[in-house]
Amino acid sequence: MILTGGLKSLLPHVLRRIIRCNKPSISNTSGMAEGYKQANIVILPKSLADDFEKFCHANEGPLPLLYKSKPGDWKCPSLSSDSDIRTDCLQYRVYEHGACTGSMKSLKEYSEQFKDMVTFYLGCSFSFEKAVQNAGIPVRNVEQKCNVSMYKTAVPCYSVSTFCCNLVVTMRPIPENKLEAAVVATSELKEAHGAPIHIGYPGLLGIQDLSKPDYGDPVHFHPGDIPVFWACGVTGIEAVINCRAPLAFTHSPGCTFITDLKNDNITVRSSREVPQVHCISQDPLHYSIVSAEAAQKIKTLETLIGIDPGDRGIIHLCHQDELLKACLSISHAQSVLITTGFPTHFTYEPPEENDGPPGALAIAAILQALEKEVAIVTDQRAMNLNQKIIEEAVHLGILKRPVPLLSYQRENADSALMFLCENGNPGRPRFHHLIAIERAGMAADGNYYNARKVNIKHLVDPIDELFLAAQTIPGVSTTGVGDGGNELGMGKVKDAVKKHIKNGDVIACDVEADFTVVAGVSNWGGYAIACALYILSTCEVHDRYLRKAVGFPQLSKKMVWLSALPSVTKEEKLLKTLVQHGVRSGKTASLEMEVDGLPFYNTHSLMIEKML
Repeated sequence: MILTGGLKSLLPHVLRRIIRCNKPSISNTSGMAEGYKQANIVILPKSLADDFEKFCHANEGPLPLLYKSKPGDWKCPSLSSDSDIRTDCLQYRVYEHGACTGSMKSLKEYSEQFKDMVTFYLGCSFSFEKAVQNAGIPVRNVEQKCNVSMYKTAVPCYSVSTFCCNLVVTMRPIPENKLEAAVVATSELKEAHGAPIHIGYPGLLGIQDLSKPDYGDPVHFHPGDIPVFWACGVTGIEAVINCRAPLAFTHSPGCTFITDLKNDNITVRSSREVPQVHCISQDPLHYSIVSAEAAQKIKTLETLIGIDPGDRGIIHLCHQDELLKACLSISHAQSVLITTGFPTHFTYEPPEENDGPPGALAIAAILQALEKEVAIVTDQRAMNLNQKIIEEAVHLGILKRPVPLLSYQRENADSALMFLCENGNPGRPRFHHLIAIERAGMAADGNYYNARKVNIKHLVDPIDELFLAAQTIPGVSTTGVGDGGNELGMGKVKDAVKKHIKNGDVIACDVEADFTVVAGVSNWGGYAIACALYILSTCEVHDRYLRKAVGFPQLSKKMVWLSALPSVTKEEKLLKTLVQHGVRSGKTASLEMEVDGLPFYNTHSLMIEKML
């Protein structure tokens, strides 16, 4: 008997001959014919072939089509010489009306039925395992001499006619310090499923237990390993089951067809297109992917908004890449809650300043364009004012439609949890990301202070409690946007606020957000978030990761997203509206500055627009 170790180095045509004649006592083809492409197999009646081909093109991540045969043809000359698909897989499955009716070593007894059937050869992740190893990354299933783990997910594929199913994925444990290398090593191998579609907590894909794969074998983790998921060609088997064809055949999961094609047709990306991996959540563990080019644009935005017109020392509050990580997290959120409102003019009515609402509406506008759910929560006393501002923003074309306006009051210990989650159940959050922009934040003594150390607690509702409660809800993240350290969410940098900001020892917000976006003027932070979300949405690398490599790219919506971005014209109209409603400036000094003869505030918006 030929040992598995020897099979690794054999040429594909030799391996096919051994499989055809001897059927070696091995359970899968992982690690065989290293460096050569392997293929998942789906064999269907010719009446279904055109629809299945469309289904493959609509879901190219899990179903990269290598070759489609003519009816009755069991050879595939463009993939291999001297092959016979009836015999050259280790094992096959037979499906009748969607039910698996048996496993077979050969399909020769069905040769008559083959005359009216079409074979689809689909890319397989076994093809990229050698490339991963060459990058210095261990492949645990190869090390453990077992099949790769495969799982059904809750992610629906794009349906075509009778072909509809959820995505199936493979999982490979990857050391945390090798995650980016694994993404880079596989991203250009599109015929082997390309880059991962998820990194981190399996529950986000609807997978409950990694120790119980739906196909393949459990693969054991080493300390420091992170679960990494790739789209899988076994998705085709699920599609066969659901279409209930009278007769169909597939390979048995892990027993793929070995081609004569090497994995050497890789397009070398420019350094700008190389994918980067960023951790965006610890509970649950979740990583996101973005191109180097998009990441650099967002980092430039972060630098741009960090200009300190009031010379207050905010440079000491800035943490690198907070804008990028915050926006990656928001990009993954389905529903976002925004809060703003800083009643710094406590002797006037209304006491609000005009820094905050424009930035909040800029974020809301891009979220609407991205088809996410968005709501705003504010103080009960300011509901009428904010309702008028929202209505005017719709009239001015800043918002596509009114944003739901909410208020929050503490009635009991569970009020925040009941507000954020359905029936107070942390497993069913109403919002996946909370954003506070220029929102008065609670200090360590329980009070709320403006920059001059004046206590304005009597004007502020306890919306901070929502951010504190969010820390206890898995999958809910928070972002705080501020320019002085006394804003909600700035508790993450409170030590720096106390040390470097005037009156910081008193006014510093004590409530942390997961991400802190520090800007010279908080509205700039809101505009930067809107622009960064646009950059991410137009990034092909990130778009593919968001949609889990199923369906079609969303770039056709680019003009809709572009029209939702902040602009100088929109800002001027909104600021006039705020003045009409009695809202005063809280950043007079910055508004009076000029750059190249233009008001600094507006010039900065132009600079952000140029980034796109």
